[in-house]
Amino acid sequence: MTKKPFSILITVFLLSFLTLNQAQAVCPVCTIAVGAGVGLCRWLGIDDVLSGIWVGGLIISMIGWLLNWLESKQIRFKLRWLAASLFFYSIIILPLFWKGIVGHPLNTFWGIDKLVLGIIFGSFAFLLSIWLNSFLKSKNQGKVFFPFQKVVLPLLFLVITTIIFHYIVGCKLF
Repeated sequence: MTKKPFSILITVFLLSFLTLNQAQAVCPVCTIAVGAGVGLCRWLGIDDVLSGIWVGGLIISMIGWLLNWLESKQIRFKLRWLAASLFFYSIIILPLFWKGIVGHPLNTFWGIDKLVLGIIFGSFAFLLSIWLNSFLKSKNQGKVFFPFQKVVLPLLFLVITTIIFHYIVGCKLF
């Protein structure tokens, strides 16, 4: 493993503490854990579907952060969630496409690029976990049922999705 991706991850981790002032849509610890998961998957040579699951979770987390930041600055416009989604999916997927990582004809599963397929399932899993967290809090007078629920649920959903693709679909874990 080269030191560059690791140093970038550490830099992002440290810089994230400069911007924290209140609870975010998705907590910073969870986002950093997802980012670390992506880096670890690529470094270990894990199947792109499994890496994509974590990339999808990371994208949803970044969209949540941006939307929360826009709200804190009272920047409101129609379909801002769509603009944020298009922005983040584009800045992640397009460079991977231009580098030949996404779109390779031999790197498909179910007729879809493996990384894109993983991103779709990872995004969906992360969104489900956010919804479940909100649902559980609404059933408990706005309080969490257990400590770090906001962190545990997204990571749990991503891990479960990864396990499903590893065992049921047969994606290479190691």
